[in-house]
Order: sequence, then C-alpha cells, then structure tokens
Amino acid sequence: MIRRSNPVALRLFYCYSHEDSGLRKKLEEHLSLLKREGLIAEWYDGKIGPGKDIDEAIDENLARSDIVLLLISAAFLHSDYCWDEEMSRAVERHKQGLARVIPIIVRPVEDGWQTTIFGGLKALPKDGKPVTRWSNRDSAWADIVNGIRKAAKELQERH
Repeated sequence: MIRRSNPVALRLFYCYSHEDSGLRKKLEEHLSLLKREGLIAEWYDGKIGPGKDIDEAIDENLARSDIVLLLISAAFLHSDYCWDEEMSRAVERHKQGLARVIPIIVRPVEDGWQTTIFGGLKALPKDGKPVTRWSNRDSAWADIVNGIRKAAKELQERH
C-alpha cells in the first residue's frame, strides 16, 4: 500500500493544445504514482463539467495552480489561446513565485522557442529532447516524471 505522506497535494495544471491530447493523457498516466502518493492533484480542461463557463473554470484553476506544465509543440506555439491566455499568465505567476512553470517538449519545434518568455526555464525531458524523438518513450516520460517529482518536493519544502 502506498502511503499518502503529503497532507496537501500540489495543484498541477496542464497547458496544452488539444492536438496533443494523446500526449497529455500519456503524461497523466505516467504521473499516476505521484497522484497516489498525494503529491499532486491534476487539472486540465477536460475536467470542466457540462454547463460550466469554460474560461472561468480555466482562469480559476490556473490561478490556484502550484505547477503548470507547458506541453510544447508546434500546435501549442500556434495556439493563440495557449499563448495569450494560459501560458502568459502562468509565466507571470512563475515570475511572482506563485507557481512553478515547467516546459515539456512533447513534439519537435524549431529552436526559436528558447528565445520566448519561457525559453529560459529548464525544459523536460533531458536536454529538451522531444518525447516523440526518444526511441523509448517510456524512458522520456519517466525522465519527465522524475523532474516533476523533484520540482514538487522543492515546492513542498518551501511551504
């Protein structure tokens, strides 16, 4: 049996393009142990209930998040909503020390992403190599989860 040693789970927010939904779901699967341990509680727009205001739900959950995962791909960089509404606010919260933003390179993108407002943040997986370029994607996801675990532990120690 897994112990729930963490009294309050950190809120994790997925910022992603719907084109990358399959990759978000795989990451969610790989984060299962962190959820079972009570280290994180995830949220993404697919959890919005019928009849709820979409923008309001996203705003509320982003504002309460401790960790924001940016799932970087060409589709993400192309999305005005990801860029203007979610990512820009997440990076602002990161700069204020209210959240930790972690870029995750899920599919290849041109190197120009490194000059963006989130380009100075250490990306996952290792060396910013896109998940889809790993010969063993499970190894890429494991590297990402290990990085998220480390960040979560650091955040918990600060509180």
